[in-house]
Parts: sequence; C-alpha cells; structure tokens
Amino acid sequence: MNTKEPLVTVGILSYNEIEFHLNGNFQLINDTKIYSGKQKVSLDKGSILFNDINSNEFLFVPRNTDLDSFDLLNVTIGKEFHWEQKEDQRFKGSLKIIVEDGKLTAINILPVEDYLTSVISSEMSATSSLELLKAHAVISRSWLLAQIRKTGKTTKGNDCNMSQSNGEHICWYDREDHLNFDVCADDHCQRYQGITRANTQAVKDAIEATRGEILTYEGEICDTRFSKSCGGVSELFENCWENEPQPYLTKVIDNPSGKDEDAHDLTNESNAEKWIRSSPESFCNTTDKKILSQILNSYDRKTPDFYRWKVTYSQEELAALIKKRTNIDFGEIIDLIPIERGVSGRLVKLKIEGTLHSLIIGKELEIRKTLSQSHLYSSAFIVEKENIVNNIPQKFVLVGAGWGHGVGLCQIGAAVMAEKKYSYKEILAHYYRGTELVSEYGGEK
Repeated sequence: MNTKEPLVTVGILSYNEIEFHLNGNFQLINDTKIYSGKQKVSLDKGSILFNDINSNEFLFVPRNTDLDSFDLLNVTIGKEFHWEQKEDQRFKGSLKIIVEDGKLTAINILPVEDYLTSVISSEMSATSSLELLKAHAVISRSWLLAQIRKTGKTTKGNDCNMSQSNGEHICWYDREDHLNFDVCADDHCQRYQGITRANTQAVKDAIEATRGEILTYEGEICDTRFSKSCGGVSELFENCWENEPQPYLTKVIDNPSGKDEDAHDLTNESNAEKWIRSSPESFCNTTDKKILSQILNSYDRKTPDFYRWKVTYSQEELAALIKKRTNIDFGEIIDLIPIERGVSGRLVKLKIEGTLHSLIIGKELEIRKTLSQSHLYSSAFIVEKENIVNNIPQKFVLVGAGWGHGVGLCQIGAAVMAEKKYSYKEILAHYYRGTELVSEYGGEK
C-alpha cells in the first residue's frame, strides 16, 4: 500500500487561444510575480505567448490551495453527444498550459481525492444516496489509478483501433493513454467539470469514507468501466474493446437473484429479439424520477427513454447518415443485418447492405456512431423494416435496450440498489465479480 495521495493531471480543452480567470493569487514557476484576474494565452509560431513572454509551457500554481481557483472559458462538454455544449468551468489546483498537436492545451493538476469530489458530482447528482456515492467513488478512483499506472507503458494510438479484412471494418475506441496528461475531462474518460457542479456534504463524506479504497483482481487494480443503463444484462469487456477478457467485467443479470431464463443466451438472435421487445424486471428498469435525478444531470434528462427505446429513420435519412458517418456511398439501404451479438444482446458486428456497397462494421461504439448523428443509445437493438417498395424499405425502426456499452457498473441499476438499502460493498460485488476492496493509500496527503 502507498501512503501518499498521488496527483492527477487532467486535460480540459485545446484551442489556439485560451482565456481564463485566476480567482486568487497564482505564481508561475521560478517567478515571484503574483497573477490574478482575467488572463489570456495564445499560440505564437509554435510556442505560447503570455504577457509578451514566449515559452513552451506555463504552470500557474495557487498560493492558497484551499481558497484559490481558476476559471476556464468555453469548455466543451458532451463532445459528439446530443447534449454537446460549451460552458465556463471552475477548477481547484494548478493550471498548466502546453503546446500539443498544433494547439494550446489546458491541464489541471490536483490531488486525486479533490478530482474525485468533482467526478462524483459531474457523473451524477451530488444529491445521490450515500451508498451510491461511495460505490462511484471507489470505481472512479480505481479506474483513474489504473490509468495512471498505465501511463508511459503504451503509446498513444489512433482514436480508432482498427481490424480490417475483406468486407469487414471492425473498430473500437478505448481510453488510450494521453501523452501529456493522465486523463481527459469528458465522457471519453470520466466526466470532470471541476468545482462547477455543486457538491454536497454527502459527496465529501463518500470520498472521505472510501479514501484510498480501490477494487483489485488478483492483485491488479481493476479497470472499472461503467455505463448509464445496462438494459438488464451487462456486457463483456472484449465485446466492446480489445480481445483481452477481464474476468471481473463479465455477464451480470441485473436483478436481485442474478437469474433470468429469458436472458440465458442473448447471443442467439431469436432470444435477443424476444429480450429487447420485453421489459424484464431489473434494477435499472425504473421510471422513478427521484432515483433518475441522482444519475441524470439536466442535459442527460433530455433522453426520455433508456431501458427500452425506439429510433425511426426514413430511407433517405438513413442512407444519408450512413454515407456521412462512413464516407462510403452504400446507395439505398436494403438491410441492417445482425452478424454477432454479445451476452447482453448488444451487436458486436452488423452488416450494412446497400444497393451499391455492403460492409460488416463493429464493434459496438462504431455501430452506434454509424447509425446516429451523435451516438445511438446502445448497440442492443433489432431492426424493423417497413413500407418495402421494390425490395427497398422506405422506413427503418431500431428497437433497442440500454444506454451505453453496458460493461461493469450500471449507474441507474446501482442507484436503485442503493435506494433498496444495499451497501456500497454489495453494489460493487454485484457488478464486479470476484474483486477485492483494498486500501491503496492512507490518510496522509
């Protein structure tokens, strides 16, 4: 066990010019001058220009870490999702500005536990029940420390890890190591919005009660993935990302018994269709507004249905969308054919059949990106074809289940479990099978 709380570096935004406001007194490294108030840095011939000073890096450090903060303007949240928007955000800790990929990148440096206080309030409502907050504190901490431990061991890859063969385009998007910081601030890693979201005493209590606690499996820190709603059954890690099974990220029936005869083999197309068309009892099958408000921030609540949902496209809409998302002209879309499903019924491979071109695509996120202007709620769906003219459907209805990849903890399911008086340890044991809860570091900062 380590005894000291580590620092985390979080990439917040990248622009050619960054405006920020220093709330309090900040110093640059090796500079005795005090900076406060409105500031601006800009890209100048490959370096950073600040107050007529050129440098490859600036680090603004608060004089009082408890009181001082800084604001970053026009931070994008929900990148590429239907709720994408910009907002000003406030942060504790230090502000680092670097040049990265031809732009300026703003990085927040702060202690892990301070970071987690924000993540818990950003990922869900700060008014959530204490046991849910504790569970999320543990998984957010575990995932973060697993990423920090990996930093430098792998090289940053392309956004899409690709496996191509004749007639197939299989692509998965993982949280690849960032070269210049540990994690980013958006859904690609974990939602982190500084101290912009109100946090409560309950959030602080949850962080303190679980301080340093992480989940491990056979001595290794767990890669504790989570999603909004599993749709009744959680998915395997390898069906969403690289083909390296994680024994603790396995199939979980999301109900008290852990059993459901209707969900015994959702890799079978007939079983998957029956499951998706039904609404079985599950922890995450709830319309309780009080519970949902704990998980869904205001922009998330724009999604009215998540356990079971429908999306409808005309032939023209679907053909144009697929062409835009793939840069391939399929002509008219004849069919969307399931090729392979995971244990939750989520599609791992889908064949797009058009009058001009056909292609099998995967994995789950690539399917979701291809069939939506942002991201389809999940890849657990079946396809209804209507108004067929000369063998060409004029309308496609996607009938689906769940919200997100479905791997690991189901946030809405966990919220229901907490309301039913399950402890955070019981919630973690339900979603991460065979794991051990241990202390990674103690009380010393």
